[in-house]
Amino acid sequence: MKKTIIFLFSTTTFLISCNKGNDQATSPQYKSLTEAVYASGNIYPANEYKLTANADGFLVRQTAFEGDVVTKNQLIFQLESVSQDARLEASSNILRQAETNYGDNSPVLAELNTQLRNARTKLANDSVNFNRQKELYDRNATTKIEYERAELAFQTSKNDVLARQKALQRTKSQLYVDLQNSQSNFRVNAREGDNFRIKTFEAGKIYEIYKKQGELVRRGEQIALIGDANEIYAQLAIDESDFSKVKTGQEVLIKIDVYKNKVFKAKVSKLYPKLNKADQTFRVDAEFADDKPNAYYGMTVEGNIIISQNQNVLTIPKNYLVGTDSVWIEENGDKKKIRITKGVENLDLVEVKGGLTDKSVIVRGN
Repeated sequence: MKKTIIFLFSTTTFLISCNKGNDQATSPQYKSLTEAVYASGNIYPANEYKLTANADGFLVRQTAFEGDVVTKNQLIFQLESVSQDARLEASSNILRQAETNYGDNSPVLAELNTQLRNARTKLANDSVNFNRQKELYDRNATTKIEYERAELAFQTSKNDVLARQKALQRTKSQLYVDLQNSQSNFRVNAREGDNFRIKTFEAGKIYEIYKKQGELVRRGEQIALIGDANEIYAQLAIDESDFSKVKTGQEVLIKIDVYKNKVFKAKVSKLYPKLNKADQTFRVDAEFADDKPNAYYGMTVEGNIIISQNQNVLTIPKNYLVGTDSVWIEENGDKKKIRITKGVENLDLVEVKGGLTDKSVIVRGN
């Protein structure tokens, strides 16, 4: 990532070096020196997600638009689903019929119950006739043929009652199974129908819609981008050489072109350990303090992550350094090169911890 000059936030935060003539002499000065890491990036909403189609169909209805605030589970898009609607209606009709067949007023069960009652009535009559014929036969008052005819009728009626009881129970069981299958089939078709009605997962603001009404939408295609407009964060990129200096909780001063000279305060909330090889940067997220910018998706920002703030330290302009740790000084009209001990630094100033005093005279090398 190419670094640019750190922008000024206040007269006490970032200082511009002076005395930049090629041979101009200057002396170290005590100043407040802030060490910061430059970062650039964009603003994004928290809890960002994209609505995706779960079925193929034409977009026939749209109830919300870009910039609208939506609630959780709000219907946003309706896809055409003629065949699916037909399947759902058919499964609904079958379910209603199954509920009727198994219900308290079931015509199927009512008919079987009537047949069973009639069979039991006939059994009762045949039982009385058989017992009467048996008594007569025991007294030799009737023929064996009449007795056996009554006995056969009684056994036949008895078997008929048992058969009708089993038929009623078997029909009840089958109607219950039919009802369960119909309910399951209806739920499947209802869920399939939900695939044509696209709803939000969480409340938020619609930032972008990718499809227009009337367009064909394929399963898996993204339709809209939604995020939480009340919770935003800055997604920043920092150079890999600075990544080791950054920690969570560090203050970040952010400038946004839309707000001109206004500075927003934030704190580092998350570090991402994966290097972006395309520009040799690491990702850092920062959460804004109480004063937040409006949630315009992708707004460009620049920031400085405050690494340390040092009050009243001895500093020299960075462009007076020779190499990484030496300067030219002037003593008694002679110039000589000496090594210094550096402290923190920014793009303009370097802290001097040893080798110079505020009385020293430093010059630019030839």
